[in-house]
Amino acid sequence: MAAAALSTASVARRGAYLLPLQRTLEKTRITFLSTWASSKTGLNPLQLWCRKIKALPTRKLIVRAARTESQGVNLGFRAPHFELQEPLTGKIWELEDFESYPALLVMFICNHCPFVIHLKKDLVKLSNFYMKKGLAVVAISSNSVATHPQDGPEFMAEDAKTFNYPFPYLYDESQEVARDFGAVCTPEFFLFKKDGRRPFELVYHGQFDDSRPTNNVPVTGRDLSLAIDSVLSGQPVSSIRKPRYNICSCKGQRRYIHYLGFSKCIREGDSLVRECFILI
Repeated sequence: MAAAALSTASVARRGAYLLPLQRTLEKTRITFLSTWASSKTGLNPLQLWCRKIKALPTRKLIVRAARTESQGVNLGFRAPHFELQEPLTGKIWELEDFESYPALLVMFICNHCPFVIHLKKDLVKLSNFYMKKGLAVVAISSNSVATHPQDGPEFMAEDAKTFNYPFPYLYDESQEVARDFGAVCTPEFFLFKKDGRRPFELVYHGQFDDSRPTNNVPVTGRDLSLAIDSVLSGQPVSSIRKPRYNICSCKGQRRYIHYLGFSKCIREGDSLVRECFILI
């Protein structure tokens, strides 16, 4: 009897504790439903919100990307090991394949980035010129195919053929190599030098030149070329480096899921309200 009385008292106390919360939820529900009912369309607020966004003219929907500056690696940083496939040939390339070269240029690029597209032809020219002088060059794409299918392996192979890349263009599907290098944007350039049996050490991590897709400055490759000239001639590379402000960040799966949910809500309206907010 005593135990039953204690249990009843405990339940009563819990009920008294939860009562204010239940009243608050009920008020919220009533407010929400009354707002819905007062709408001439009979749609709830979330549906009205999505419909309103969907009704906006397409030309008003402007996507703005924050500038990304690559950071996190210091001069003297040793080139991390990698083992990646080249989609064009199917060959697996490793860091050790470049051990016999005095210098190595690692470029993080992709197919779709406007900054990369702006430089593609000149990347090929620069690479052809310096590879004849002993520079090893490799390009890596670390973008997720979930975010940008056009950056997938089959399209990488097509891009390599179209622009006649003289360097291997490798696919970093897991994005582990990008993380090991500290790469966060495209294009991003890492120039390493090798003294004898010592590992490759970073001597330049900077911009290609001052040209950008919208500033009308001619593409010259001046900054990167000066660094390569110094390395191949055995001279020290200037420690003055201009920051690399690029819009295209390396695209990962999680970030895209957030964007995908919101874009679906905008594009398809109230039929995907639930999916939109679950994904976000």
